[in-house]
Amino acid sequence: MVYSLTPDEVRERYGTLFCKGYYTIVDEEAGIAQVIEKCVAQGPGEWDAVNRRRTKGVITGVSLKSGMVITDVNVGEGEISFGPVQADTGGQGIKALRIEGDRVRTTWYGIAGASVGIGACMAQCSDVICTEYPDDFVMGGAHRAHVDIISPKYVRLVIGIDDTDTKEKGASWVTSLKLGTECPVGKFLEHRIIQLNPKAPNKTTNCCSTAVSFAVKEEDIPALIEFAVDFVRKESYSEDTVMTVFKGLRIPEKLREFGESCKTVLYKPEDAVRAAGENGVQIISVTGMKGVIGAVAAIGCFDTGEKAAGIPEDFQ
Repeated sequence: MVYSLTPDEVRERYGTLFCKGYYTIVDEEAGIAQVIEKCVAQGPGEWDAVNRRRTKGVITGVSLKSGMVITDVNVGEGEISFGPVQADTGGQGIKALRIEGDRVRTTWYGIAGASVGIGACMAQCSDVICTEYPDDFVMGGAHRAHVDIISPKYVRLVIGIDDTDTKEKGASWVTSLKLGTECPVGKFLEHRIIQLNPKAPNKTTNCCSTAVSFAVKEEDIPALIEFAVDFVRKESYSEDTVMTVFKGLRIPEKLREFGESCKTVLYKPEDAVRAAGENGVQIISVTGMKGVIGAVAAIGCFDTGEKAAGIPEDFQ
């Protein structure tokens, strides 16, 4: 038997804790997902990252970015292998992630402090729908515990932008960051500045494009795109502004290669249009089309970390 608690009921039972965001993002076509948590401090995130990598289950990787713990997961179920706390139990892990209509069910296991993390901390985040507990649930100490956290199903939308500025005013990275922080649709996740080929003849100053990502419900994608187009148009000083859109957790390898090569190669707009068409990227002419190379490259470089912000010689 199980019982279910809403985030408010968890908070009333256990007191206010530290999780400030909990999003489950799925890519059903690829069979993968991400669980993203926002915490008030780095310590719990670092501890969770180490223990989750050790524990496995359906976890394939964990990273810390911009105050977020990003846990990469395969959709389905896997065996948990706890670490050195004791032979068979210890740490924290995800045994299963299942998609149930417009919801995601994530089965968490933990021991000691980790059981507080899954049973009281993440469970009281306002982004959670409810958490299901077994009748014998006990947190803390040497107790091994598990819960099912049910949350809304999101997808990831990446929006690339280029050519919103002139040599006299504006900056595309500012426009995209304002878009991320002011957009009323979805959950703003990450922001990137993408350094492109500094020898490009039509650059303004730095030759950079930019991109932002959101966790968004599938049915809200049209509203998010509509808001973004209107916002970028109002913020742009250029007649060549282009916006690109990509849905999914896995940037295609060919698209990544194109994006990275834009740091050293001078392409024509039709090359970018072709790369977008072959890799599921939507191109939107906001005020023109000259920004298409950078806007497509921004999607390709989005998941390359610090490399997005530099050119190859910066990392030799």
